[in-house]
Amino acid sequence: MIIRHAGRAHRPGFRSPGHGTPLPAVRWGLRGGLTPSGLLVACGLLLSPLAGLPSAEAATSACPEHHPGGAAPDILRPSLAARTRELCFEGYAVLHSGVSRAALAAAEHLTRRRILAARQQAREDAFHAEDRLPEEERARLADYARSGFDRGHMAPSGDMPTLSAQAESFSLANMVPQNPGSNRCLWEGIESTVRELAVDTGEVWVLTGPIFEGQDLQRLNGRVLVPTSLYKAVYLPARGEAGAYVAPNGPGLAWRAVSLEGLRELAGLDAFPTLPASVRARAMSLPEPRPSNVRGSCNNQPGVVTSRPSAPPPDPGSSPEPSPPATSWWPEGKLAVVVAGVFAVAMVIAFLRVLGRR
Repeated sequence: MIIRHAGRAHRPGFRSPGHGTPLPAVRWGLRGGLTPSGLLVACGLLLSPLAGLPSAEAATSACPEHHPGGAAPDILRPSLAARTRELCFEGYAVLHSGVSRAALAAAEHLTRRRILAARQQAREDAFHAEDRLPEEERARLADYARSGFDRGHMAPSGDMPTLSAQAESFSLANMVPQNPGSNRCLWEGIESTVRELAVDTGEVWVLTGPIFEGQDLQRLNGRVLVPTSLYKAVYLPARGEAGAYVAPNGPGLAWRAVSLEGLRELAGLDAFPTLPASVRARAMSLPEPRPSNVRGSCNNQPGVVTSRPSAPPPDPGSSPEPSPPATSWWPEGKLAVVVAGVFAVAMVIAFLRVLGRR
């Protein structure tokens, strides 16, 4: 049974059908007929080769409104597919991993109308564990506490057009451990840029998630896996173009644009499986992210110009330029000269009159 989530039971004005019932694991396009023993080997979330080419039939989704063509992303790497569950929310769908205890992919359909409505919503933080997941597979607030990592939204709260949708975006099922230097600077700029794309072009399909590279991966509290990079894939129907931002999970402004085929190699998934091969093979020209530097979060980061840049140091091989003469004598200095001149003229006239009387 698929459960659609419309809010939290303890929040006024929300409804919560079937709360507490875990969703069944879904295949998400995994192929090859893995045996139970093979699945146990795959559960480590270590990198492994892609499990073959995608078939012509894409995986179906319980929340088709959040995916282009109604098809969920196709997970091609067996280690990622283990203990994977789909959760449907008002403003997004998330593919959650019980191995990493974090989001693997958050899907959204952004429209001009939705973004304009979202801009009217004030942010109200309400981070919470996702009680529709089995307890052992879900992240807890304590996992992130004092870890040095942010609870990084995959489907941003700034994309949500209603208060209920925004509240749902704070589910820990929608989070990954994100370096504050990334979350509050470059990644905020990427999210804002994608919203502008939706306003400019009318609609954008988005898929956001983590990338795990290497075998020596960190876990928060021994439970929540920390990604090495992040991706945000976009598809613009009006232009027939697609591509993905990929950035390290760390401070700085470094990022690159890759095609959906390139993302497939990096992240082990087919982001938008219903798109033509020609669209998936070519990376569109993505706009440069422009972080808003909220509360100075971009200051003093590698490769980042602070909001108040200092003057460049002088060239040691050149002579220093002479300082320009001071010109701040007007109006005070000039007025004094004029007054003194008038006084001198008056004195001369008075002196001449005295001489004339003699």
